[in-house]
Amino acid sequence: MVKETEAVGTEQPGEVSTWLSENGFAHEYLGRDRSTVELIKVDAQVLLPIASALYAYGFNYLQCQGAYDEGPGQELVSFYHLLKVDDDVTDPEEVRVKVYLPRNNPVVPSVYWIWKAADFQEREAYDMYGIVYEGHPNLKRLLMPEDWIGWPLRKDYISPDFYELQDAY
Repeated sequence: MVKETEAVGTEQPGEVSTWLSENGFAHEYLGRDRSTVELIKVDAQVLLPIASALYAYGFNYLQCQGAYDEGPGQELVSFYHLLKVDDDVTDPEEVRVKVYLPRNNPVVPSVYWIWKAADFQEREAYDMYGIVYEGHPNLKRLLMPEDWIGWPLRKDYISPDFYELQDAY
């Protein structure tokens, strides 16, 4: 079985990766996942130019933005699953952009200004993993109480013994 982030053998870069390379956008082709979606790795500092270029290239729909933890002491990942959607599309083109971030300072630009659907999805990733989305208009906790300490979905998170709800009744 092939992991999602591993390229399969000597697989040639996909259409989106080729287009990005032809237009001078620095990225790394990661192969395809099990459902054949092209995976592209970009650095945080070039996410906005690449996201803007992909939007102009036709990827007008942010189907999902999320995050995950590679493991204790490893990087956090913010990902963006994009689709090309038009009036008569039955099989839209898809690409997943991934940004690997250091645990101690996970900061990435917000794509909210390109795809408004990123609003609550980036807030959830911030709330659960502590990834800071610079430029987000309302980056605050979404699921946890605002005074919660820590990032509950990080694999090195230690759960508190209790959490006191004040003024709950």
